[in-house]
Amino acid sequence: MRVKILGSGTCVPSLQRSSCSAAVSFDDTVFLLDIGPGTMRRLLEANISIFDVTHIGLSHFHPDHSGELVSFLFANKYPDGSLRQKPLTIIGGSGFLSFFQKLSDAYGDWIDAGGKLELIEMADTPIDERGFPGFSVQTSPVRHRPESIAFRINGPNKTSVVYSGDTDVSENLIWLAADTDVLICESALPEGLKVEGHLTPALAGEMASRANVKRLVLTHFYPECDRVDIEKQCRSTYAGALELARDLLCLTLEGKS
Repeated sequence: MRVKILGSGTCVPSLQRSSCSAAVSFDDTVFLLDIGPGTMRRLLEANISIFDVTHIGLSHFHPDHSGELVSFLFANKYPDGSLRQKPLTIIGGSGFLSFFQKLSDAYGDWIDAGGKLELIEMADTPIDERGFPGFSVQTSPVRHRPESIAFRINGPNKTSVVYSGDTDVSENLIWLAADTDVLICESALPEGLKVEGHLTPALAGEMASRANVKRLVLTHFYPECDRVDIEKQCRSTYAGALELARDLLCLTLEGKS
C-alpha cells in the first residue's frame, strides 16, 4: 500500500500546498481521500492518471475538500468517455446523495459518467462499513460539519490508513484510528490559535497517542503553521513516528503476514 499526499493545504491559495487530497494505492485500486482544487495537477505529478482512480471519499462538502469533483468528472469525458474502463465509486457522509443531485442539476450530462459511476452515502452512525474486492472502508462521524466523516481503509496484508478530514477533538476518530498504520490528521492552526471544528498539533498528537497509531501525518496547514515549529508542538503529546505533510509526500506500508 502506498499513500501519497496530493494536497496539504487549505482554501488559502499557495504555490507550495494544494487543497486537501491524499491518494491510497494498492493492487488495482486508487482511492482518493478528498478532491480539493489542484488535485488533478498533483495526480499528474504523482504519475497517476485520472482514469486509474477507482474510488473517491469526501470527508465533507467544503470547497477545499470537494471543489475539483466536478472538474474531475468532466475531464473523465474527454475525448468521448471511452478512456475510463474502471467503474468509479464516490462515497460521502449524510446528505451526499442530495449534494450530488444538486451538482447534477447544475451541470447535467457534463458530469455524467456513462453508467460507470456508483454513489454511496454512509450512515450517520458511530461506524459504517462497506466491503469491496480486496479491502474495506469504515467511516465515522467527526466534529466539523453535519456531513463530516473520517475514513479508514483496511487494505491488503492487514494494512490500514485513516484520514480524519476536518475535525475537532473526536472520540469517534480515536476509535476509528485504533492501531492504524497511518493516521493522516488535520492540524489546521498552531497552539494558541485554535478555532472550533479544527485541531492544533498537540490535540492531534494527543488523539494519535490515545489511538496507538504507528505513524502520524499532520496536514491541512493554514499559513500560520509555517511560522511556528509544528513538530515541536505535536511532540508535547505524541512520541511516535511523525511526518509533516507536504504535497507529493509518499509513504509505503509493508503490511503484516
